[in-house]
Amino acid sequence: MATEIKVPALGESITSGIIAAWNVKDGDYVQRDQAIYELETDKITSEGLAEVAGAITLKAAEGDEVDIGQTIAEIDESATAPETATAAEIPDEVKPDAASSHVVSPAVRRIATEQEIDPKNVEGTGKAERVTKGDMLAALENQARSIEAPATSSPTSVAASESKPERFTRKRMTPLRRKIAERLVAAQQETAMLTTFNEVDLTTIKALRSKYQESFVKKHGIKLGFMSFFVKAVVRALEDVPAVNAMLDGDEIIQNHFFDIGIAVSTKKGLIVPVVRDCDQLGLAGIESAIINYAGKARDGKIALDDIQGGVFTITNGGIFGSMLSTPILNPPQSAILGMHAIQDRPVAIDGEVLIRPMMYLALSYDHRIVDGKEAVTFLIKVKQLLEDPSCLLLEI
Repeated sequence: MATEIKVPALGESITSGIIAAWNVKDGDYVQRDQAIYELETDKITSEGLAEVAGAITLKAAEGDEVDIGQTIAEIDESATAPETATAAEIPDEVKPDAASSHVVSPAVRRIATEQEIDPKNVEGTGKAERVTKGDMLAALENQARSIEAPATSSPTSVAASESKPERFTRKRMTPLRRKIAERLVAAQQETAMLTTFNEVDLTTIKALRSKYQESFVKKHGIKLGFMSFFVKAVVRALEDVPAVNAMLDGDEIIQNHFFDIGIAVSTKKGLIVPVVRDCDQLGLAGIESAIINYAGKARDGKIALDDIQGGVFTITNGGIFGSMLSTPILNPPQSAILGMHAIQDRPVAIDGEVLIRPMMYLALSYDHRIVDGKEAVTFLIKVKQLLEDPSCLLLEI
């Protein structure tokens, strides 16, 4: 009896994906619930599990684009499980790479053995930087090009050709990168996007973090960061300026009465925006915990579709990469996004004195079709005031 392995439904808007990697090879005996493949879509990368135990027959190859519901493998449940081999009996070519935290796929091992290419010298583009079959083939092609020379070339010209670096490489965009590109272009073409700027003095928040960090870690087991303060300030500002917490749907305005805030996270495959739910009901520790959890899931490629849907507002922090000032692009259908930037000590005039303070530029991009300039400026000033005097967040004033 053979059980078909089909691409599962991952959401209404996802119709296809690309098989990023097979974790097994054709004919392998697999166990029930074993992770057998990785599927990359325009939103997330997910693992596919074996529904039953048995011998697997692959019906699609790595790099193939497959539709939702398509059969990509079959598992013969009548097959007999092989005896477990001891470590000493496992050939070197199928053992995990000692220098890597991941096991290379059978396809990668086969190319490595046949073509004498060490996967450790190949840059991986798969999940968690895993080297895929496509990476190995690209490395093989680059190697072949680097040693090509005209039949009449002298040994000197051949040597020069071998040492000359490649001027460019070419690879197909991932579904996630294509979707990001489409959404960014659409945001600029389909919205009346405008940006207003301000700056915030983070002296008080830095002092609070320094004073209470040790106690905070002891009680909650996590560090107190800056992002939780920004999230709480945004929630309060959304309450005070509800027009920013609204969306356009055709010729109708949807006014949101909840506060699910998206936090932009950079991954190897592109920017994703997991959503922290009900931030108005969470404390600083709850927000920090949620952000840490999402960061770990993003790093491991385990972000689920539900994790990135339904946000009403987005915060993005280019400051972690050193950005001084930028214009964030809207995350439709949301009507606004807050951009954080690098904290820099700068001279500022305070009560007639010039003092050195830790300053950050803030940027609020908004859809002018639904948010007026007065509302956008009022919102950003409210965020600034709450961050400069965070006691107002605690006193709810």
